[in-house]
Amino acid sequence: MAIKLRGKTWWIDVYTADGERIRQSAETSDARAAEELHDKLKAESWRKRHLGERPIYRWENAVVQWLKEKTHKASLEKDKEIFVWVDRYLRGKVLSDIDRTLLFQILEAKAAETSQATANRYMALVRAVLRRASEVWEWTERMPKAPMYSVKSGRTRWLTREQAERLLAELPEHQAEMMRLGLATGLRQRNVCRLEWQHVQLESRIVIIPPHMSKTRNAITAPLNADALAVLQRWQGRHEKFVFTYEDKPVWQVNTKSWRSALKRAGIEDFRWHDLRHTWASWHAQAGTPLNVVQEMAGWKSKEMAQRYSHLSAAHLLVHAERIAKPQKEVA
Repeated sequence: MAIKLRGKTWWIDVYTADGERIRQSAETSDARAAEELHDKLKAESWRKRHLGERPIYRWENAVVQWLKEKTHKASLEKDKEIFVWVDRYLRGKVLSDIDRTLLFQILEAKAAETSQATANRYMALVRAVLRRASEVWEWTERMPKAPMYSVKSGRTRWLTREQAERLLAELPEHQAEMMRLGLATGLRQRNVCRLEWQHVQLESRIVIIPPHMSKTRNAITAPLNADALAVLQRWQGRHEKFVFTYEDKPVWQVNTKSWRSALKRAGIEDFRWHDLRHTWASWHAQAGTPLNVVQEMAGWKSKEMAQRYSHLSAAHLLVHAERIAKPQKEVA
């Protein structure tokens, strides 16, 4: 029988009727369950060859295929995080059995845990995988309509300096320092978490994010102001490779229980890590930094992104507004 025990888990090694070899984990320590899965795969293969039945594809097959084809995607690590979360709902599901009811259950569960906007982002990835399975791989004849919440786009949630200080005071040291760097540079969460010393040039006072770590696939050069420089100097020498660590290990996740608890203690609602980037841009706009400069520092391709903060910066318009003001003698 072509099942083998590796550690505590049974693995299947079987040839299909077409001569294709399938080697995969049965994901069970039960020999009988592994044996049943082995026989099921053999039976599906026989029906496909002799009866012309469409092969059965499950959610896991689609995830594996997606990851193979999307190795170039800048946000692939985020995709993996989403796949891990939805696994509890979709693991083992035949693609043709995934319907709108199940997808809505997933959407509601994520919204209850985080927000409707975040739930939409999770559902968008699930929808993209299902669409590709239907339209590109031709694994299913139809794709269920994925439910989405109607939420306002262009979120610009940001903190006042007083709110930021309250939150910093409640965070553990490593998360507070990461937040300080985010507020000082506007770097994305991924770039702060995965920041390596090879990307930092303290003497030149810049951080260079390489293209493969940038969302836009373009290198980003972030200047280090006094606040950012102080943070990096405090962490210099703590780890050979990574800037920020916790118990000598790199920090891959910031949306943790300690982060959420700190927000609650600080009295801050509806705020996520990415909003630190909005806060950074908002503070620059209020300080009079030209929006084209904010755009360049943020690494945005379009000026529309920077224009989201234009309502916070009207100082440059004052000189023009004064052009039609009455002369002071007339006002008197």
